[in-house]
Amino acid sequence: MTRRTKTRRRVLQGITAAGLSVGMIGAGSAGSSTTYVVTGGSRGRLEDAGFSITRELAGGSVSIVSGPAAAEDDLDSVSGVSGVTENFEVEFADPVESAEPQTTDDADYTEKQWDKEITNTFEAHDYATGEGTRIVIADTGVDGTHPDLEDNFNEKLSVSIVDGGEITEHEGDTGSHGTHVAGIAAASGAEGVTGTAPDAEIVSVRVLGEDSSSFADILVGAEYAASIGADVANYSLGAAPQPAQANSEGLRVAVQQVMQDVARRGTLSTASAGNDAVDLQQGQSRWEITDDDGEVVDVIYDNWHYLPGTVQGAVTVSASGPNDGLSFYSNYGTSAIEVGAPGGGRETADETDEEDQVYSTVPGEEYAWFAGTSMAAPQVAGLVALVRELEPEMNANQVENNLAHGAELGNGRSSPEFGAGRINALNTVQRI
Repeated sequence: MTRRTKTRRRVLQGITAAGLSVGMIGAGSAGSSTTYVVTGGSRGRLEDAGFSITRELAGGSVSIVSGPAAAEDDLDSVSGVSGVTENFEVEFADPVESAEPQTTDDADYTEKQWDKEITNTFEAHDYATGEGTRIVIADTGVDGTHPDLEDNFNEKLSVSIVDGGEITEHEGDTGSHGTHVAGIAAASGAEGVTGTAPDAEIVSVRVLGEDSSSFADILVGAEYAASIGADVANYSLGAAPQPAQANSEGLRVAVQQVMQDVARRGTLSTASAGNDAVDLQQGQSRWEITDDDGEVVDVIYDNWHYLPGTVQGAVTVSASGPNDGLSFYSNYGTSAIEVGAPGGGRETADETDEEDQVYSTVPGEEYAWFAGTSMAAPQVAGLVALVRELEPEMNANQVENNLAHGAELGNGRSSPEFGAGRINALNTVQRI
């Protein structure tokens, strides 16, 4: 393996990604405190209206604020405010495809890593290994003591953000999802599996708690990733489809503004497309609007929207399988997907065997097979690190264009399954 040295840039579950449910945080009595995501409005005017500012994001264009419950109208009336959304709670769903963790003494782990073989990743390591780059894993946390992660793990910069935007100390992985994702992106291969960028630095930003988290935490996590100069931040997570009200009230706009801001600052974001097997471009949700008595007063049909993916500033990734078909669970959609990457699983669940999933690290010095768009997104995050090693000053748009031009199996950027195509690491680094 050829090693290339460059100065570090310092100047950011099974099938579970976007298989999450959504509720509202802080609903309760009129005197209770609630967290809101607010687009627009100045700190002074929001504070004059009786609200406390927890965090200012995207240069102050988005704020995380706290105040009385059911105060959306009060916030809407503040001069300059263009969108208000009560903080969304995000909860994990159970894995659909996964296997029990295992400790293995197999001499050749690479035979289990079909995902790296099919994308020519091992060959790409003759050109770049991610040295001098930084990857944020925004997830359930990362077990930085795993033998395939400890050499790359930066515990000092790793944090938890699971309480409405409050930043606290790193606490490890509350489950196994984040550690599996980290291994796909940047496992060193010291003991077993090798990630896409085996010499990249890993920073854990835990934005998903044991039971739930919120969009305020995810947005603050994105801001933190940019503040520490990460080359890429990976979000193998998401929320159930948001109704039209969520977009008009500003959640989608707020997410987009934050993701575009961190991209301008040099941090590309990779996000899973979700695992509901729906067309994000053409699919529709049916939402019933009820009155206080539970009677349906209106019905809204709305296109599917997944956040934090499917916004400008984020590379949304669908999942492919060992035979390069769209995985049976993966969301898709023309103009919704940037690229595809190996996430495990074949065209149907019945056709999928254990070894058709993605093999990676889990806590306890173990390894496991998982499948999902959760596993596809960090393949792309690792590839971003390879690109940034070779061209550290390349901006986010240029990196994304190189991912697209290096992909295969696509037709321009119009494939509903894979956007520009399924990534190929060797093609991408050779172009640079």
